[in-house]
Amino acid sequence: MTVVLPPFAHGGAAAGGSSWLPLAPVAVLAGGYLLAAARDPRGWDHRRAAAWLAGCAGLAVAVGPVAQLPDDPRGHLAQHLLLGMLAPLGLVLGAPVTLLLRVAPPPVRRAVGRLLRARPLHLIAHPFTGALLSTGGLALVLLTPLYAAAERQPALHHTLHLHYLAAGYLFAWSLAGPDPAPRRPGLAVRVGALLGAAAGHAVLAKYLYAQAGTLPPGLGNPDPEAFRSAAQLMYYGGDLAELLLATALFASWYNRRPRTRRSAAAERGSLPQTS
Repeated sequence: MTVVLPPFAHGGAAAGGSSWLPLAPVAVLAGGYLLAAARDPRGWDHRRAAAWLAGCAGLAVAVGPVAQLPDDPRGHLAQHLLLGMLAPLGLVLGAPVTLLLRVAPPPVRRAVGRLLRARPLHLIAHPFTGALLSTGGLALVLLTPLYAAAERQPALHHTLHLHYLAAGYLFAWSLAGPDPAPRRPGLAVRVGALLGAAAGHAVLAKYLYAQAGTLPPGLGNPDPEAFRSAAQLMYYGGDLAELLLATALFASWYNRRPRTRRSAAAERGSLPQTS
Protein backbone atom coordinates (compact mmCIF):
# COMPACT_ATOMS: atom_id res chain seq x y z
CA MET A 1 0.00 0.00 0.00
CA THR A 2 1.32 3.42 -0.92
CA VAL A 3 1.17 6.13 1.73
CA VAL A 4 0.56 9.57 0.28
CA LEU A 5 1.93 12.37 2.41
CA PRO A 6 0.42 15.85 2.31
CA PRO A 7 2.04 17.88 -0.46
CA PHE A 8 4.72 20.40 0.49
CA ALA A 9 4.36 19.76 4.22
CA HIS A 10 7.18 21.83 5.59
CA GLY A 11 10.16 19.86 6.78
CA GLY A 12 10.16 21.35 10.25
CA ALA A 13 6.64 20.14 10.88
CA ALA A 14 7.25 16.83 9.21
CA ALA A 15 10.35 16.29 11.28
CA GLY A 16 8.73 16.68 14.62
CA GLY A 17 6.67 19.83 14.61
CA SER A 18 7.25 21.63 17.86
CA SER A 19 10.88 20.55 18.36
CA TRP A 20 13.15 23.56 18.83
CA LEU A 21 16.28 21.46 19.39
CA PRO A 22 18.12 22.95 16.35
CA LEU A 23 18.29 26.24 18.25
CA ALA A 24 20.84 24.72 20.63
CA PRO A 25 23.74 24.73 18.12
CA VAL A 26 22.90 28.34 17.24
CA ALA A 27 23.16 29.28 20.91
CA VAL A 28 26.52 27.48 21.11
CA LEU A 29 27.79 29.41 18.08
CA ALA A 30 26.74 32.75 19.56
CA GLY A 31 27.99 32.01 23.07
CA GLY A 32 31.31 30.55 21.95
CA TYR A 33 32.02 33.53 19.75
CA LEU A 34 31.27 36.01 22.54
CA LEU A 35 33.52 34.12 24.96
CA ALA A 36 36.34 34.15 22.41
CA ALA A 37 35.81 37.87 21.74
CA ALA A 38 36.03 38.58 25.47
CA ARG A 39 39.38 36.75 25.60
CA ASP A 40 40.95 38.72 22.76
CA PRO A 41 43.91 40.53 24.39
CA ARG A 42 43.84 43.29 21.77
CA GLY A 43 40.12 43.92 22.05
CA TRP A 44 37.75 42.56 19.45
CA ASP A 45 35.87 44.82 17.04
CA HIS A 46 32.28 45.20 18.25
CA ARG A 47 31.09 45.57 14.66
CA ARG A 48 32.38 42.08 13.91
CA ALA A 49 30.59 40.73 16.95
CA ALA A 50 27.35 42.45 15.91
CA ALA A 51 27.61 40.93 12.42
CA TRP A 52 28.13 37.45 13.88
CA LEU A 53 25.15 37.81 16.21
CA ALA A 54 23.02 39.03 13.30
CA GLY A 55 23.99 35.91 11.38
CA CYS A 56 23.12 33.74 14.38
CA ALA A 57 19.77 35.53 14.64
CA GLY A 58 19.07 34.65 11.00
CA LEU A 59 19.90 31.01 11.72
CA ALA A 60 17.64 31.04 14.77
CA VAL A 61 14.70 32.38 12.77
CA ALA A 62 15.28 29.80 10.03
CA VAL A 63 15.43 26.75 12.29
CA GLY A 64 12.92 28.07 14.81
CA PRO A 65 9.80 30.02 13.77
CA VAL A 66 10.11 29.44 10.01
CA ALA A 67 10.65 25.71 10.50
CA GLN A 68 7.31 25.48 12.30
CA LEU A 69 5.29 26.81 9.35
CA PRO A 70 3.13 23.92 8.06
CA ASP A 71 2.00 23.20 4.51
CA ASP A 72 3.58 26.23 2.87
CA PRO A 73 6.38 26.08 0.29
CA ARG A 74 7.26 29.67 1.15
CA GLY A 75 8.67 28.30 4.39
CA HIS A 76 11.20 26.18 2.51
CA LEU A 77 12.36 29.04 0.31
CA ALA A 78 12.42 31.44 3.26
CA GLN A 79 14.72 28.97 4.99
CA HIS A 80 16.89 28.88 1.88
CA LEU A 81 17.19 32.67 1.88
CA LEU A 82 18.05 32.78 5.57
CA LEU A 83 20.33 29.74 5.73
CA GLY A 84 21.96 30.08 2.33
CA MET A 85 22.23 33.84 1.76
CA LEU A 86 21.46 36.22 4.63
CA ALA A 87 22.78 34.42 7.73
CA PRO A 88 26.07 33.34 6.06
CA LEU A 89 26.90 36.95 5.19
CA GLY A 90 26.58 37.99 8.83
CA LEU A 91 28.66 35.02 9.97
CA VAL A 92 31.37 35.74 7.40
CA LEU A 93 31.58 39.42 8.35
CA GLY A 94 32.07 38.30 11.94
CA ALA A 95 35.57 37.08 10.91
CA PRO A 96 35.52 33.94 13.11
CA VAL A 97 38.80 32.56 11.72
CA THR A 98 40.65 35.78 12.56
CA LEU A 99 39.19 35.69 16.05
CA LEU A 100 40.22 32.06 16.45
CA LEU A 101 43.78 32.87 15.37
CA ARG A 102 43.93 35.61 18.00
CA VAL A 103 42.78 33.59 21.00
CA ALA A 104 43.70 29.98 20.19
CA PRO A 105 46.91 28.32 21.46
CA PRO A 106 49.83 27.98 19.02
CA PRO A 107 49.10 24.34 17.99
CA VAL A 108 45.58 25.32 16.94
CA ARG A 109 46.85 28.35 15.03
CA ARG A 110 49.37 26.21 13.16
CA ALA A 111 46.66 23.68 12.29
CA VAL A 112 44.41 26.45 10.97
CA GLY A 113 47.28 27.86 8.93
CA ARG A 114 47.95 24.45 7.36
CA LEU A 115 44.25 24.12 6.52
CA LEU A 116 44.20 27.53 4.84
CA ARG A 117 47.20 26.53 2.71
CA ALA A 118 45.73 23.15 1.70
CA ARG A 119 45.24 22.67 -2.04
CA PRO A 120 41.67 21.34 -1.81
CA LEU A 121 40.63 24.51 -0.02
CA HIS A 122 42.07 26.56 -2.88
CA LEU A 123 39.55 24.90 -5.18
CA ILE A 124 36.44 25.06 -3.03
CA ALA A 125 37.24 28.60 -1.87
CA HIS A 126 37.07 29.95 -5.43
CA PRO A 127 34.08 32.27 -5.97
CA PHE A 128 32.79 30.32 -8.97
CA THR A 129 32.89 27.08 -6.97
CA GLY A 130 30.90 28.77 -4.23
CA ALA A 131 28.39 30.09 -6.76
CA LEU A 132 27.96 26.63 -8.26
CA LEU A 133 27.44 24.98 -4.88
CA SER A 134 25.00 27.65 -3.72
CA THR A 135 22.81 28.43 -6.75
CA GLY A 136 23.42 25.09 -8.46
CA GLY A 137 22.55 23.21 -5.30
CA LEU A 138 19.22 24.99 -5.02
CA ALA A 139 18.45 24.25 -8.67
CA LEU A 140 19.18 20.58 -8.05
CA VAL A 141 16.69 20.57 -5.17
CA LEU A 142 13.88 22.38 -6.99
CA LEU A 143 14.21 20.78 -10.42
CA THR A 144 14.49 17.15 -9.29
CA PRO A 145 12.49 14.91 -6.90
CA LEU A 146 15.01 15.80 -4.19
CA TYR A 147 12.64 18.44 -2.76
CA ALA A 148 9.80 15.91 -2.38
CA ALA A 149 12.17 13.32 -0.90
CA ALA A 150 13.45 15.83 1.66
CA GLU A 151 9.88 16.59 2.75
CA ARG A 152 9.43 12.91 3.57
CA GLN A 153 12.84 12.20 5.11
CA PRO A 154 13.84 14.47 8.00
CA ALA A 155 17.51 13.42 7.81
CA LEU A 156 17.74 14.48 4.17
CA HIS A 157 15.85 17.68 4.96
CA HIS A 158 18.37 18.70 7.63
CA THR A 159 21.27 17.67 5.38
CA LEU A 160 20.02 20.06 2.72
CA HIS A 161 19.84 22.82 5.32
CA LEU A 162 23.47 22.19 6.25
CA HIS A 163 24.38 22.33 2.57
CA TYR A 164 22.60 25.67 2.16
CA LEU A 165 24.50 27.09 5.12
CA ALA A 166 27.91 25.71 4.18
CA ALA A 167 27.62 26.71 0.51
CA GLY A 168 26.33 30.18 1.38
CA TYR A 169 29.13 30.72 3.90
CA LEU A 170 31.75 29.52 1.42
CA PHE A 171 30.42 31.82 -1.31
CA ALA A 172 30.25 34.90 0.93
CA TRP A 173 33.73 34.16 2.33
CA SER A 174 35.24 33.79 -1.13
CA LEU A 175 33.76 37.12 -2.22
CA ALA A 176 33.94 39.47 0.73
CA GLY A 177 35.21 37.66 3.80
CA PRO A 178 37.60 39.60 6.05
CA ASP A 179 39.18 36.32 7.16
CA PRO A 180 42.31 35.09 5.37
CA ALA A 181 41.49 33.15 2.21
CA PRO A 182 43.84 31.12 0.00
CA ARG A 183 44.71 32.90 -3.23
CA ARG A 184 41.57 35.04 -3.35
CA PRO A 185 41.11 36.21 -6.96
CA GLY A 186 40.83 39.82 -8.04
CA LEU A 187 37.78 42.02 -7.93
CA ALA A 188 36.74 41.34 -11.53
CA VAL A 189 36.54 37.59 -10.95
CA ARG A 190 34.58 38.01 -7.74
CA VAL A 191 32.12 40.44 -9.32
CA GLY A 192 31.68 38.04 -12.23
CA ALA A 193 30.90 35.18 -9.86
CA LEU A 194 28.38 37.30 -7.98
CA LEU A 195 26.66 38.40 -11.20
CA GLY A 196 26.56 34.81 -12.43
CA ALA A 197 25.05 33.56 -9.18
CA ALA A 198 22.51 36.39 -9.14
CA ALA A 199 21.46 35.68 -12.72
CA GLY A 200 21.14 31.97 -12.06
CA HIS A 201 19.09 32.59 -8.93
CA ALA A 202 16.74 34.96 -10.78
CA VAL A 203 16.28 32.59 -13.73
CA LEU A 204 15.54 29.72 -11.36
CA ALA A 205 12.93 31.77 -9.49
CA LYS A 206 11.24 32.82 -12.76
CA TYR A 207 11.24 29.24 -14.02
CA LEU A 208 9.69 28.01 -10.77
CA TYR A 209 7.02 30.71 -11.12
CA ALA A 210 6.26 29.76 -14.71
CA GLN A 211 6.17 26.02 -14.00
CA ALA A 212 4.51 26.21 -10.60
CA GLY A 213 1.98 23.53 -11.52
CA THR A 214 4.66 20.92 -12.17
CA LEU A 215 7.63 21.96 -10.02
CA PRO A 216 9.12 20.71 -7.83
CA PRO A 217 8.54 17.21 -9.27
CA GLY A 218 7.33 14.35 -7.12
CA LEU A 219 4.83 16.24 -4.96
CA GLY A 220 1.72 14.87 -6.60
CA ASN A 221 -0.62 17.86 -6.96
CA PRO A 222 1.24 20.96 -5.76
CA ASP A 223 -0.70 24.18 -5.32
CA PRO A 224 0.42 26.45 -8.20
CA GLU A 225 -0.46 29.67 -6.39
CA ALA A 226 1.51 28.66 -3.32
CA PHE A 227 4.59 27.94 -5.38
CA ARG A 228 4.21 31.14 -7.40
CA SER A 229 4.17 33.07 -4.15
CA ALA A 230 7.25 31.13 -3.00
CA ALA A 231 9.00 31.91 -6.29
CA GLN A 232 8.31 35.63 -5.84
CA LEU A 233 9.78 35.46 -2.33
CA MET A 234 12.82 33.70 -3.71
CA TYR A 235 13.23 36.28 -6.51
CA TYR A 236 12.92 39.48 -4.47
CA GLY A 237 14.54 38.08 -1.34
CA GLY A 238 17.48 36.91 -3.44
CA ASP A 239 17.85 40.40 -4.90
CA LEU A 240 18.10 41.85 -1.39
CA ALA A 241 20.65 39.27 -0.24
CA GLU A 242 22.78 39.76 -3.35
CA LEU A 243 22.67 43.54 -2.94
CA LEU A 244 23.95 43.17 0.63
CA LEU A 245 26.67 40.80 -0.55
CA ALA A 246 27.70 43.23 -3.30
CA THR A 247 27.89 46.03 -0.73
CA ALA A 248 30.13 43.90 1.47
CA LEU A 249 32.29 42.96 -1.52
CA PHE A 250 32.93 46.54 -2.64
CA ALA A 251 33.40 47.72 0.95
CA SER A 252 36.09 45.09 1.54
CA TRP A 253 37.79 46.03 -1.74
CA TYR A 254 37.68 49.73 -0.90
CA ASN A 255 39.05 49.20 2.61
CA ARG A 256 42.04 47.27 1.25
CA ARG A 257 43.00 49.97 -1.26
CA PRO A 258 44.77 52.37 1.16
CA ARG A 259 46.96 49.57 2.51
CA THR A 260 47.84 48.49 -1.01
CA ARG A 261 48.76 52.02 -2.00
CA ARG A 262 50.88 52.53 1.12
CA SER A 263 52.70 49.26 0.43
CA ALA A 264 53.37 50.27 -3.16
CA ALA A 265 54.60 53.68 -2.04
CA ALA A 266 56.89 52.07 0.51
CA GLU A 267 58.31 49.77 -2.13
CA ARG A 268 58.96 52.69 -4.46
CA GLY A 269 60.60 54.60 -1.64
CA SER A 270 62.94 51.71 -0.93
CA LEU A 271 64.30 51.62 -4.48
CA PRO A 272 67.62 53.34 -5.05
CA GLN A 273 67.41 56.65 -6.84
CA THR A 274 69.07 56.82 -10.23
CA SER A 275 70.12 59.88 -12.13
